[in-house]
Amino acid sequence: MTKGQRIFFLSLIVNCFISFATTEAARRLSSINETMNVSEEVGLGTDFEMHMYKQTIDHFNYKPESFETFQHRYFINRKFWGGGVDGDPRNSPIFVYFGADESFDSLKICKVGFLVDHAQEFNALLVYIEHRYYGKSRPVCGTIEEVMRNADKRGYFNSAQALADYAEIILHIKRTLDATQSPVIVIGKAYGGMLAAWFRLQYPHIASGALASSAAILSFDGIVPQNVYHSKVTRNFREASETCYKTIKESWDFIDDIACQPHGIDLLSRTFRTCKALSTPKELKKYIEGIYIDAAKNYAAPSRPVHVICEAIDDPKDDCPMPINKIASGLFAYLKHTNPNNACTVNAPIPFDGWAWQTCSEMVMPMSPGDDPDSMFQPSQPFDFQEFSDSCFASYGVTPRPHWITTRYGGHNIEIVLANFGSHIIFSNGLRDPISAAGVLRNISDTVIAIVTEQGSHGLDLECAKEGDPDWLIAQRQTEVTIIHGWLHHYYCKLDPKLIKINVNEHFQNNFNVTKNLIHTI
Repeated sequence: MTKGQRIFFLSLIVNCFISFATTEAARRLSSINETMNVSEEVGLGTDFEMHMYKQTIDHFNYKPESFETFQHRYFINRKFWGGGVDGDPRNSPIFVYFGADESFDSLKICKVGFLVDHAQEFNALLVYIEHRYYGKSRPVCGTIEEVMRNADKRGYFNSAQALADYAEIILHIKRTLDATQSPVIVIGKAYGGMLAAWFRLQYPHIASGALASSAAILSFDGIVPQNVYHSKVTRNFREASETCYKTIKESWDFIDDIACQPHGIDLLSRTFRTCKALSTPKELKKYIEGIYIDAAKNYAAPSRPVHVICEAIDDPKDDCPMPINKIASGLFAYLKHTNPNNACTVNAPIPFDGWAWQTCSEMVMPMSPGDDPDSMFQPSQPFDFQEFSDSCFASYGVTPRPHWITTRYGGHNIEIVLANFGSHIIFSNGLRDPISAAGVLRNISDTVIAIVTEQGSHGLDLECAKEGDPDWLIAQRQTEVTIIHGWLHHYYCKLDPKLIKINVNEHFQNNFNVTKNLIHTI
C-alpha cells in the first residue's frame, strides 16, 4: 500500500468514526424514548427534534413513591452546534430555554426566537425543556384536569422540582453528547425568567449564566407595593389617550349602577356578549381588568393592543355615548386582534393550565389597585390573603405558603445578597410591562446586570428579530449577546487559559460600561 493510499484510508476511517460518534450520540440521546421531527408536532420548526426523558417524580425524598418516573418532553436543535474553542465541538455552548406555565404544543418559535437568531454566532446547541405538568410532561395519564385531581401527585408540582428536572435533563444531554465541558446559558421569560435566575443561583455548577427576561422575582412577600402593577397599566393607557383613560376610570361605577337596576345584569350580559349570563358585576369587572393588564404587558408589540383598545373607545363615529358601550367596543376591538374566533366573552370555558395550583401553593403574588386617586381602576381593598387562602383550600384542600419563595430563593435585600454571592445574571425588563415593577431594574454588580428599556414590553427581547424593530430593541438584544460572549470567554479562560487570548477583565469592564450607559435610555 502506498503512502497516499494509507493517508486516504486513514482519513476515511477518521471520517467514519466522526460520523459514527455523531450518530451514536443521537441514538443514545433518543434511546430513553423517542426522537422525531417536530415541524408538525409543535411550532418550533423542522430543525428541532423531540425527545422524552425518564424523569424522577420526587427529587428530594427517598420514599418508595419518590422513585416513580414520568416522560418529560424536551427539544433539541443541533443545526449550528460545534466548532467550539480550539476547534473542539465538545465545548461549544448550550443554550437552554426553560418552559414555564405553558404547553410546548402552543409554543411558536418566533416568540422565543432569540436563541435561534444567535445559535450560529455562538455555535450553540439549543435545548427547550417543557415544565413538569404542562403539555406532555405529565406524571399521570389523562387531561391536566385529571392530573390535578390526583392529590398524591399534585404536591410534586412546584418550582424546586422543576429546577431539579432541568438540572437532570441538562446533565443527561451533556453526558450523552460527550459535552461535559460545554458551558450552559439558561434563558427564560416571565415565570421562566424567574426559574432561569433561580437556577443560576441554585445550580451554579451547571449554568454558567442566566438571561431572565421580564422576571418579576420581587413580586413576593410584600417586597413591592401591591398597586405597582395597576399603576403601570394606568400610565400606559393614559399616555395612549387621556380621554380613553377617563372613560375607563368612570366606567366601573356605571357598571355597578346598571347592575343595580331591574334586568341590569341581563343588559350587561348582552352588551358584553358574555358566554352565559353574568352572576355579579364583579365577574365582568375582573375580566375587563385582566384584559387591560394583558394589553399593557404587550404595549410595544406590533399589534399595539393598548392603542387598539383606546382607538375603539375614543371612536367619534360611535353613536352611543354610554361609557359601557365604549368599553365594550374597546374590548371587542382587542379580542378581534388576539382571539378572533371567540364568539363570546367574560365567562367562556377556560382550559385548565395548572397555574391556579401554583399560585395556590407557593407562587403567591399579591396585587390590588388600592385607593390611588389617579388609577384608572376602581378603588379596592388591599389583597385579602385570608379570602384567597379560603378559596385555595376549597379548590385543592391546601393553604398557600406566602413566604416560601423568599425563604427558598431570596428576594429581600436582593442588591446586598446578590452582590455578595450572585454572578452572571442578566435581568432584562421593559418599563411598559407592568411586571417590570417587580423586576431588578438596577445593576447589582459588574456581572449581575439590569438592562432596562423605556419602551420595552413583556419578554420582547426574546422574540425573533424582525424587520422594522426599533433601534432600542436591537441595542437591547445586542447588549445581551455581548455580555453572554463575555461570560463564555471567562468560562473558556478558566477551562484552559491558552484557548483565550483576550484580557477577560477588560472585556467584562467594557460590557459593564456599555450596559451602565444604556440603563434607562434604551
